[in-house]
Amino acid sequence: MARNAKRELFRFRRTILSHPNLASTSKPNTSSLSFSSISSSSSSCYSEDRTISFLKSCQNMKQLLQIQAHLITSGLFFNNSFWTINLLKHSADFGSPDYTVLVFKCINNPGTFCVNAVVKAYSNSCVPDQAVVFYFQMIKNRFMPNSYTFVSLFGSCAKTGCVERGGMCHGLALKNGVDFELPVMNSLINMYGCFGAMDCARNMFVQMSHRDLISWNSIVSGHVRSGDMSAAHELFDIMPERNVVSWNIMISGYSKSGNPGCSLKLFREMMKSGFRGNDKTMASVLTACGRSARFNEGRSVHGYTVRTSLKPNIILDTAFIDLYSKCQKVEVAQRVFDSMADRNLVCWNAMILGHCIHGKPEEGIKLFTALVNQTVAGGSISPDEITFIGVICACVRAELLTEGRNYFRQMIDFYKIKPNFAHYWCMANLYAGAELTEEAEEILRKMPEDNDNMSFESIMWVSLLSLCRFQGAVAMVERLAKSFVDMNPQDFSRYQFLLNVYAVAGQWEDVARVRELMKKRRMGRMPGCRLVDLKEVVEKLKVGHFWRGGMKEEVNKMMECRQSRSLATVSKQLPWHKNESGS
Repeated sequence: MARNAKRELFRFRRTILSHPNLASTSKPNTSSLSFSSISSSSSSCYSEDRTISFLKSCQNMKQLLQIQAHLITSGLFFNNSFWTINLLKHSADFGSPDYTVLVFKCINNPGTFCVNAVVKAYSNSCVPDQAVVFYFQMIKNRFMPNSYTFVSLFGSCAKTGCVERGGMCHGLALKNGVDFELPVMNSLINMYGCFGAMDCARNMFVQMSHRDLISWNSIVSGHVRSGDMSAAHELFDIMPERNVVSWNIMISGYSKSGNPGCSLKLFREMMKSGFRGNDKTMASVLTACGRSARFNEGRSVHGYTVRTSLKPNIILDTAFIDLYSKCQKVEVAQRVFDSMADRNLVCWNAMILGHCIHGKPEEGIKLFTALVNQTVAGGSISPDEITFIGVICACVRAELLTEGRNYFRQMIDFYKIKPNFAHYWCMANLYAGAELTEEAEEILRKMPEDNDNMSFESIMWVSLLSLCRFQGAVAMVERLAKSFVDMNPQDFSRYQFLLNVYAVAGQWEDVARVRELMKKRRMGRMPGCRLVDLKEVVEKLKVGHFWRGGMKEEVNKMMECRQSRSLATVSKQLPWHKNESGS
């Protein structure tokens, strides 16, 4: 291991010199001068206390790399495992798995804490599935997991949405006897909530002998994700205590489920309760204001962020752009965009879509060109599928048939982006606007039948962008929509498409007929589904979601293994207990 550690020293140096993305920060950090001052001081004057304080205040990978470089040059990195393990812990917090693994390889005889740090790093990264892979690699080396190991494993499974892997990890926790530990049970509630398996999440919650704030937030969040805002609100009302996270879950949940009025009402209650919202709170409230076109209230929230000196960031600024765009104040949104010191693809898309959908389409195309030019000049931001939905929509509004064709082809050939249903639908609108009805129908018929990108989000884009343009050709669209349903009768998004066709055409009897058909096909409630035209939500509807085969039975088997253990008493206040008792 020591020989491997020496070899990793050179890899570390290459990491620092050749991977600027690890060291980059969104804003210049003045604290980097203080870190640099360590290197300028003589080694004899080196203060371990000072380095410890730097580690505690470390905020990004750039600062961590500076500390690590000093430890290597001072000879402490390989001679004192205390510093190596501390570096490992901080790199795991930043979700940098590659760097964390490099540090891990430099530790002689790494223990459970070190392995857990790597598992956590993978779980917090963009490759969470690798956490389970690394776990089994360590098991081969006789690694003994503890409760914190499974907290990270369950988190990685929740992110990937892999039900089978989540059930397997639950079984491993049961085998190792840590499944009744409070952090583990909280993670299980969160994981099953992410899977939409609320029966399992409730079972975990009921069996807890002790519940903390995280337990309550997790079960409430699970109901919000599953679209059951009524049960979520009942649980929220009986929570022994709340924090800002609790309020954010409910405010964001109502906003995403198409009820912005309840979001704003909860925000007012939150303010009266003495809680001060954070940037996530404000982003959710601004989103609610934008979706309901409440410009005055949105502007008041903007003023509140200024008065409370809430630090500007990309999340808040993007929410402001989205708000002002949807309230037809695109010029104000542009001023916010121009004032941003740092931009990511999300804020670029928000501004491009603001112009393309709510403002002047020509300005949206111009902004798209600016994004492409900065990419060509060496920028790190490239257009994605959302960007092209906006720019093709701009071509539809401006009746730019040739340009729209070129952008569609550029997306496929140059950027290698696979078109989804929304792209095909926008192109069909483009042809229809040029009175090329046959071409419009043909491009939809030629859409690959195995196109797995006909997601709920795609359908929402279709509804918001362009459905009304085919009002004069409802029969053609109805024919196409029915063929999409026949391709996959269990896909809720296809019924959503057909319902939108009838809703925008004002054929409410047909809307009711389709909903009855969905009931006959034994479909339950699906979160967030709503009839959308170009202005507002017109009615909620029910669609289905199903357990992946066999998974529920496997989890129930694990629950049966607990019969020898005492179960916690179920509070009669819990909403599902009321439903079961018939009250």
